[in-house]
Amino acid sequence: MVEEATNAAEDADSLRQLVRERSAERDLAYEALKIKTLEVEKLKLQVSLLRRQRFGRSSEKLAQAAAQLELAIEEIEASQAALTPVPIEPDEAADAGETGDAVPATKRKPARRPLPAHLPRETVVHAPAAVCPDCGGEARPVGEDKSEVLEYVPGHFKVIEHVRPKVSCRACETIRQAPPPSLPIERGLPGPGLLAHVLIGKYCDHLPLYRQSAIYAREGVDLHRSTLAGWVGRSAFELQPLVEAIAAHVLCADKIHGDDTPVPVLAPGTGKTATGRLWAYVRDDRPWAGSAPPAVFYRYSPDRKGVHPQAHLGNFRGVLQADGYAGFGKLYESGAVTEVACWAHARRKFFDIHAANGAPLAHQALERIGALYGVEKDARHLPPEQRRAIRQSRAGPLLDDLKAWLEATMTRISGKSDLARAIRYARSRWPQLTRYRDDGRLEIDNNAAERAIRAIALGRKNWLFAGSNDGGDRAAAIYSLTETAKLNGIDPEAWLRDVLNRLATHPAKRIDELMPWRWTDDRETHAVAA
Repeated sequence: MVEEATNAAEDADSLRQLVRERSAERDLAYEALKIKTLEVEKLKLQVSLLRRQRFGRSSEKLAQAAAQLELAIEEIEASQAALTPVPIEPDEAADAGETGDAVPATKRKPARRPLPAHLPRETVVHAPAAVCPDCGGEARPVGEDKSEVLEYVPGHFKVIEHVRPKVSCRACETIRQAPPPSLPIERGLPGPGLLAHVLIGKYCDHLPLYRQSAIYAREGVDLHRSTLAGWVGRSAFELQPLVEAIAAHVLCADKIHGDDTPVPVLAPGTGKTATGRLWAYVRDDRPWAGSAPPAVFYRYSPDRKGVHPQAHLGNFRGVLQADGYAGFGKLYESGAVTEVACWAHARRKFFDIHAANGAPLAHQALERIGALYGVEKDARHLPPEQRRAIRQSRAGPLLDDLKAWLEATMTRISGKSDLARAIRYARSRWPQLTRYRDDGRLEIDNNAAERAIRAIALGRKNWLFAGSNDGGDRAAAIYSLTETAKLNGIDPEAWLRDVLNRLATHPAKRIDELMPWRWTDDRETHAVAA
């Protein structure tokens, strides 16, 4: 009986082990299929580009289409790099038929071309201990390993040569060597400053990678677009823990701002452009003298369905200040999220009417709303209780008068007019529009979120996404980092340079130490100590 039970237990263990092995094989097959799918999409785009170059009728349209295809290809290459652990290097592109695709390390070893000789060199020696830690014997040199890293400091490139001497103990003959330096991309060519510069160029300065490649070529540095795309993909993957830490910081607030903006997405295999969305969620307590640092995180979605913000804010509990988008409705219905509307959004409807035909009634509405903003100037940066007192005493009567004026005006105009629609919009959201009056933590409008999507709007014409929308997710991640850095008044490139330099060896459980607001504090502390 005991023997049968033992055999049954062994059979169960064997079955569990078999399931684990099959599951691992399935996961590997899925990743391989995804990479091959991306390769096929890239080849289709390259064929389309060649056809346009040969048969295109209009040079202007051809240039625009070619640029869009270049952007789509670079996003696919970045996605491939994020899926494979081996970095893409310039010399590997030639081995791969100029596709720049990364391959598993077991298939081929990188054989880099020498870096340009005209670049300034800096040598860093990683010396091992002079005494053998095992037996205490004297160490003697027996050789050394060298590796080069291409780095970028503000204004120019340079090459850092890492030298790791080998020493042998005279007593026990043990050979020792310092470990290789930690790099943002394991065994990769770029230093942290160069990676930060490429990321900032693409997402803050709106320079597509093929343009950056041309700029670097003028400086005598040959970096293929596919190489840069690989770096972007791996960098976004490595920086993801910081993105999630920023999102957690935003979502633990009592009050946040939310908004979204359209972004063009190249539908795979069709050559046509679809419309995705980037959602911005902002925490900013500075207007009421709150001590929490400001931050913003972004999320990408392929459409504007309400399920997306509902998923983004599924764990949020507090006040959401946003426009009247119906997709937020289920969040409000749950009772976990309180809706606060935006006076700037309501004002914009009257402004558009006045700008179109100079309507006197629209002008009166603008003046009344302007008086509410006048109160806000005096309440800004004061503690919540003082803000609430000022608003209740001064904005309260103005809101009552405005409500009465809106109701009276509706009886004097056509119900089908644009002005009537603007008034109905304000009246239907009156409780949400006036909620700020009684809570000093709230704002009169949602401009914090609108400012957060402004940078995206500026670069909208300069980038497209392709494939499985990975490019959209990647842009959302990098924007979360760069825009949060800006909100905290620090240079995003300097911060990313330092973070990428430290990330490989930094403990995951202490990721908060790398946040932009902590980085500023650390820098000031070091400056004082110096």
